[in-house]
Amino acid sequence: MRVLGVEGTAWCASAAVFDAEADAVFIESDPYEPDSGGIHPREAAEHMGGAIPRVIETALEHAREEYDDRAADESPVDAVAFSRGPGLGPCLRIVATAARALARTLDVPLVGVNHMVAHLEIGRHRAGFDSPVCLNASGANAHLLGFHDGRYRVLGETMDTGVGNALDKFTRHVGWSHPGGPKIEEHAADGEFVELPYVVKGMDFSFSGIMSAAKAAHDDGVPVEDVCFSLQEHVFAMLTEVAERALSLTGTDELVLGGGVGQNDRLREMLASMCAERGADFHAPEPRFLRDNAGMIAVLGAKMAAAGDTVAIEDSAIDPDFRPDQVPVTWRDDAESVARVPSAADGEDRGGDDRAGRDAADMRGAEATVEVDGDGVVKRRLPKGYRHPELDETLRRDRTVAEARLLAAARQAGVPTPLVRDVDVAEATIAMQFVGDRDLAAALTEDRARTVGEHLARLHDAGIVHGDPTTRNVRVGREGSPENGRLFPIDFGLGFSSDHVEDYAMDLHVFEQSIEGTASEPERLVAAVEDGYRAVGDPAVLDRLRGVEGRGRYQ
Repeated sequence: MRVLGVEGTAWCASAAVFDAEADAVFIESDPYEPDSGGIHPREAAEHMGGAIPRVIETALEHAREEYDDRAADESPVDAVAFSRGPGLGPCLRIVATAARALARTLDVPLVGVNHMVAHLEIGRHRAGFDSPVCLNASGANAHLLGFHDGRYRVLGETMDTGVGNALDKFTRHVGWSHPGGPKIEEHAADGEFVELPYVVKGMDFSFSGIMSAAKAAHDDGVPVEDVCFSLQEHVFAMLTEVAERALSLTGTDELVLGGGVGQNDRLREMLASMCAERGADFHAPEPRFLRDNAGMIAVLGAKMAAAGDTVAIEDSAIDPDFRPDQVPVTWRDDAESVARVPSAADGEDRGGDDRAGRDAADMRGAEATVEVDGDGVVKRRLPKGYRHPELDETLRRDRTVAEARLLAAARQAGVPTPLVRDVDVAEATIAMQFVGDRDLAAALTEDRARTVGEHLARLHDAGIVHGDPTTRNVRVGREGSPENGRLFPIDFGLGFSSDHVEDYAMDLHVFEQSIEGTASEPERLVAAVEDGYRAVGDPAVLDRLRGVEGRGRYQ
């Protein structure tokens, strides 16, 4: 099968031909390069209108010259695939119109491809991975995806702007031209570390605070090289941290990188280092498949066409807000699933707290090792080789202090948590009570989901934000013990005190997102969480939750 792909979601007009039998991809691109500032939708669309016909003709000419096994009156390709979204509406419409006309002219099927799923699938295809987690780091988007129950699930995402756009905001402030990412990377080579905000919320993250701080630092006279260096160290460490959490949550040991920001050497270095420390496999495609390109559209289009997943021309409307979790994954075996919820026997725990399986002597999660000794555990937050030493020391220290304080405060609020027996801040170590022989991910029911909703409501009523509540950060009391069946929230390292409804709603969002990313029939479990919260907590938090859910970059 040979497929012509057409890409034009924002800045790059691109066409490609993929020969599935030879696994060969030809790509022709014509990027829009604004003189100053960022992408202007009207100018981008004008560029797309002129460039798309040219790149398509070049790709078709390549197909005609490269493959001479068809008659002159036969189509050189078997299908036409196009980027249906997400992206800029004016650009998407031009691409869709060209793809429809070409499919009609060639009398071949039309395939509508989700641009962000294509970023994932090209990495999976090139790596030969089975079912990886994907970190998409592109201009307008940033998220983590994992496959579960026939769809790619959003495990975490930016709550404000895409990572590339965030970096571009700083470079525009400095007066540099688009794109900003390569210029930041160049200037960072001569920079020194300065402290900037670091914001992760479970597996979600936010860039608005760090960009405001970076602009202010520059305006206050901090050398631009130092700001660029520190932007990379903070932003990419945030992305690497949440990627590691996603690996631990899902139990997979494969990670692929997608998106134009993935061309940054420092980001790739951090992700490779993290995966090496975990014993996971990491793959970043070659740069031509990271930046916006039609090659990934053609490759996924071929898989979809082979599965019969084509679209009638009259039903091929674009969708500028096309979320990856809206795409039925027809080209994969439903039995494959990255979101394999580990059982207690796996000794795997998402957040790095006391581990499943009392008999294990030394177990490792996303953040820490935990040694089980009788009725106690010793949790050690590990130094992270991918993080700058100053940033790493600060995070390990602050999270150890926060966890010890909030575990005690949660107990006072009536929420069962492990008893803290000793804290060594310098060594980022906490000794605490052993609770539970499995995590909630391995034993999730509607009743237990409801109980977690009640626990979160009590925490919030006491002004406590957990920061990272997931199905892996709740322990289930072991059978035959005084804690039989009780649920113990753990791992408060990202927690803090707050009286803001927004923070409470974000807590709920993180927990529900962990359910939706890993559980079968998540709707009833999420409803149970909210029923429990409603019975004990402030209904205004649930109202705000609806707004938080709509704030993700892909809504």
